[in-house]
Amino acid sequence: MFNLHYLLMIVLLVSSPSRAADEDDDDGDEGLTVHPVSDSGAVRSVCKPVPNTMGLCSGIGYGEMRLPNLLGHDTAREAQQQSASWIPLLGKHCHRDTRRFLCSLFAPVCLPEVPVPVRPCRSLCEAVRDACLPVMSAFGFPWPEMFNCSRFPDGPELCVPGERDANRETTTGAPTGSVICEVCSPDSAGEREIQQNFCKSPFAFRLRVGSWSRDGSDVRVVPQGRSRVLRWQDHQLAAGEQSALWLPGGRDCSCPALDGPLTGSYIALAHMTSGRMLLTRLLRWAREEKELKKFIRGMLRRAC
Repeated sequence: MFNLHYLLMIVLLVSSPSRAADEDDDDGDEGLTVHPVSDSGAVRSVCKPVPNTMGLCSGIGYGEMRLPNLLGHDTAREAQQQSASWIPLLGKHCHRDTRRFLCSLFAPVCLPEVPVPVRPCRSLCEAVRDACLPVMSAFGFPWPEMFNCSRFPDGPELCVPGERDANRETTTGAPTGSVICEVCSPDSAGEREIQQNFCKSPFAFRLRVGSWSRDGSDVRVVPQGRSRVLRWQDHQLAAGEQSALWLPGGRDCSCPALDGPLTGSYIALAHMTSGRMLLTRLLRWAREEKELKKFIRGMLRRAC
């Protein structure tokens, strides 16, 4: 059975503010594909809906999970409660497949023709382990034995591959690429860039992201609700008159700010080109709300 005490320690490890786990995710996050099948004879299980309130895995790309899962949780409620402790690790952006790997354990995909949970491929486990272990080790935590990569298949057996595995089909997941989009510099680097470029940008917003979609080589980001306008230089447009923000070239690079559930607040800088409002910086706020308010007040006090 899963070690709750260990999970609570992990929360402390990755306790820099995380995304809220109690908001539904409707962004259509990437679906998973699997390698060709072979049944390993594991204990039979049943399919249950992935809870909308399961912040780690809601919107992962499939609607049903196998229970018991690969960590011994017998109910969706138990899996949801235990998985919540791992959500902050996603905010570290240590590997693009961290969420995929964790969900393959907490909420393994249910395939009607396969009566057992589909395990992650060993290569997926090893890639996430090698990228995230340094973050954990910095705080004195080892890679959990329950995530021991030797447990998982390394051959033709049915398994969940990593996003960039050669046999994986194209999906509709988050923007991906070999480099992070310049617009999407993460965490502290992004904060510095927004501070440095605030007065140079004709448009700046605090917003929530409702959804995003690909449009050719670009990514279209749709705000949720009314954005707070921080800077608006174009007097020919009514303030706040933006239905979408565009990430140019977003198809060919990765944007951590759009990876996983689209929760929390964002800061965006933009300019207008050919009738489109193009993002120049997009940052998902990773600290407390009061720190965000302080950050915004500091920018607004500038004599631009």
